Amino acid sequence: MEQQLNTARGDFRISLDGEASLPALLLSNSLGTTLEMWKPQVDELSKNFHVIRYDTRGHGGSPITPGPYEFKDLGEDVLAIMDALEVDRGMFCGLSMGGHTGLWLAINAAKRFQAIAVCNSAARIGTVDGWRERAASVRQGGVSGMHDLAKSAPSRWFTDQFITRSPDIVKQTQQGLENVSPEGYAACCDALATSDLRGDLPAINTPMLFLAGLSDPVTTLLDAQQMQCLVSTSQLKTIAASHLSNIEAPHEFTNIVSSFLSQQKFSN
Repeated sequence: MEQQLNTARGDFRISLDGEASLPALLLSNSLGTTLEMWKPQVDELSKNFHVIRYDTRGHGGSPITPGPYEFKDLGEDVLAIMDALEVDRGMFCGLSMGGHTGLWLAINAAKRFQAIAVCNSAARIGTVDGWRERAASVRQGGVSGMHDLAKSAPSRWFTDQFITRSPDIVKQTQQGLENVSPEGYAACCDALATSDLRGDLPAINTPMLFLAGLSDPVTTLLDAQQMQCLVSTSQLKTIAASHLSNIEAPHEFTNIVSSFLSQQKFSN
């Protein structure tokens, strides 16, 4: 059920699936996507979880406030959504930017989460200059800048084999990126430019899953291995896919995440 949810931090576009009596699971999208990216997972996850999808600030139907953003903003948005839905404690799964939000929550709001899955992400994603250059380019180019970005996105998101095998899915994902607000996208690039959580990882004691795509050129297997070494309560799984692994390998992704979260439901 899709709705606009009024929270203390603005009106967020969310979608709810699964019985409200089940454990709550929030799904957080990657940069340049919306809650639709999780469609391959919803049917299966909603059998065992109350699935709460939302558009990250700057994306889709959620607040598109002027940047720059920080991950404190994106993390506090999650907490505001939970508060508005009266979810005291839940689980969280995020991919790329959404995974980095999950790290921030594990560091700053651990009591609110029973378990967190961080997929195709890193404690430091990319470089400061790289993100600032992309933010400036998108702001300058506006809508045409988003179209240009979408043209080059498949090589960062998917393997060559998947691009050849599933052109319709690739095109649909590109179109989603084209429709993202240039300012919202750029403001999230600002957040990625300034966030480095590597020094905070050893303090995490929430059960964590780090899921890495073996062919991911953006957030690599090494990134996941380094995080797993620093978080004593974590485990690492790999998947034969590139960056948007939940779209490229939906069944494997869903099975890995569902298995991890199900193990944690009654363990703490």
